[in-house]
Amino acid sequence: MLRPIVSIIGKSGTGKTTLLEKIVRELTGRGYRVGTIKHDAHEFEIDYEGKDSWRHKHAGALITVISSRSKIAVVRDSDHDADIDELAGKYFDDVDIVLVEGYKRSNKPKIEVYRSEVCNNLLSGPEANLIAIATDSVHPVNVPQFNINDTQSITNFIEKEFLRGDNNQNYVYLEVNGRPVSVDPLLGDVFTNTIYGMISSLEGCQYDIGSITIKISKVKNQRTSTH
Repeated sequence: MLRPIVSIIGKSGTGKTTLLEKIVRELTGRGYRVGTIKHDAHEFEIDYEGKDSWRHKHAGALITVISSRSKIAVVRDSDHDADIDELAGKYFDDVDIVLVEGYKRSNKPKIEVYRSEVCNNLLSGPEANLIAIATDSVHPVNVPQFNINDTQSITNFIEKEFLRGDNNQNYVYLEVNGRPVSVDPLLGDVFTNTIYGMISSLEGCQYDIGSITIKISKVKNQRTSTH
């Protein structure tokens, strides 16, 4: 099942974590199952030296699972910086939506947190799949803009665009001549079903397809003049 994924992005100090935390509380209060991903550009440790699980891992175990009655943690070696689709496909099979903090360079729908005392300009735009701004000012960008403290309206927007009681909803972003074009949900379903049907018939694509990015440029024929 294709789960909706939304990234909360913004510069350090804008309040990304605080906003994401409030959105998670709001969505779970409405009965949705929410998963979150936090991208850390630095090395991190979730286990401590001397603990049994730490000793297992440092003895050479590729994977160490720590299990209790209420929690399960997995510590696994990785040889690359996993992208959002890989993480969502492996670990989020029982949630309704995945909220991501960071990954500003991904192609996922983004809500940018902007605080004027911290920021000079936006990090993203509609061409990079910016879908909304949580802000304390106004920006000349053609996307919905919400007060940075209006968590309920931001959550309403996420619910309407990505959940709406249908956890299999498709998300389609269309841009024509560099400008975003709104797509009716019914037309979006036609696009999605047609394109997924064609792509899945191609060699090497007979597997569970997540997101698809297509760029089409119409090249005008140039006549060659002879002298």
